[in-house]
Amino acid sequence: MRDAVIVGAVRTPLGRRGGGLSGVHPVDLSGHVLRALAERTGLDPADVDDVQWGCVSQVGEQSWNVGRNAVLAAGWPESVPGATIDRQCGSSQQALHVAAAAVIAGQADVVVAGGVESMSRVPMGSSATVSGVPYGPAVRERYAGVPGFGDGEPVPFNQGVGAEMIAARWGFTRGRLDEYALASHARAAAADYSAEITPVGGAKEDEGIRRDTTLEKLGALKTPFRPDGVVTAGSASQISDGAAALAVTTSEWAAAHGLRPLARVHTAVAAADDPVVMLTAPIPATAKVLRRAGLTLADIGVYEVNEAFAPVPLAWLVETGADPARLNPRGGAIALGHPLGASGARLATSMLHHMRETGVRYGLQVMCEGGGMANATIVERM
Repeated sequence: MRDAVIVGAVRTPLGRRGGGLSGVHPVDLSGHVLRALAERTGLDPADVDDVQWGCVSQVGEQSWNVGRNAVLAAGWPESVPGATIDRQCGSSQQALHVAAAAVIAGQADVVVAGGVESMSRVPMGSSATVSGVPYGPAVRERYAGVPGFGDGEPVPFNQGVGAEMIAARWGFTRGRLDEYALASHARAAAADYSAEITPVGGAKEDEGIRRDTTLEKLGALKTPFRPDGVVTAGSASQISDGAAALAVTTSEWAAAHGLRPLARVHTAVAAADDPVVMLTAPIPATAKVLRRAGLTLADIGVYEVNEAFAPVPLAWLVETGADPARLNPRGGAIALGHPLGASGARLATSMLHHMRETGVRYGLQVMCEGGGMANATIVERM
């Protein structure tokens, strides 16, 4: 029986908006991480059957199939195809799911999954403003009573407002969110990411980590989504630039070519929930992936729940009853950044390296996504 194993995982540092990676074209950033993946694994690019690449804002420099252009920028053979996936923030996690399904089905032997987002060069929401309002009349009619869904609104569903809705529903105070954000920065500051990062030019480290932040500094920030709200820029993920990539094949192919698997893709699912609140789908996605895997949360040694906003992992903890000590042990997007199309692969890369260093057997990754969706993935260390 064919399986899907990950034989390599690498990412760029995450740059702040306007920071050290802002001068790099997203196609070149993608090509750089593909080259690094091949070099670190010893994988011959000519053996790659396909590249599945996540990217959310597929306009301007990220248009015209950035996945295929990444292959060409990497200098890989012209025979290697590429495709670009948009499942919003989970785009590169979905790319991993597609890669695993392809090798298990026998449609391919080697697929590279990953993604990119240069939010400095292609601002968030760019794709929604190019040719009018998205969704169409039927969806707009279905949600006609939703605030912010008026005619001419480029982004009808506001994730920041969704985060405020979650905070209100679960009773999270401003102080609780700020405490969570401070802890994310502290965990990230204490982590050693060097083994998973490939430097880009002079950029060698994640730029978003604020080692000197305090509760007082976080408490002084404004609440942009609601005047009387609790969510601030400090308790939200950072706008960032970055790319990440993973090599997926079968155990048999890896053994035949001298590659050592890091982990097996054990179970992969997608789920969906309320598109207005938008950010709660990680909760049903977790239940779904555990059910299909035949595992419980007690079996999982590390949970990576994307920190789009602090209320998201906090609500997930309440509803699942998970151990907080196993959640995002190396920090999350609040501290590191959230380069949308790359974040799924970035989380997977960080989780795999943590599992290798600590001996954890099972890891769970779940990502909230625009439109009220979520991807959930369980990997097993080998």
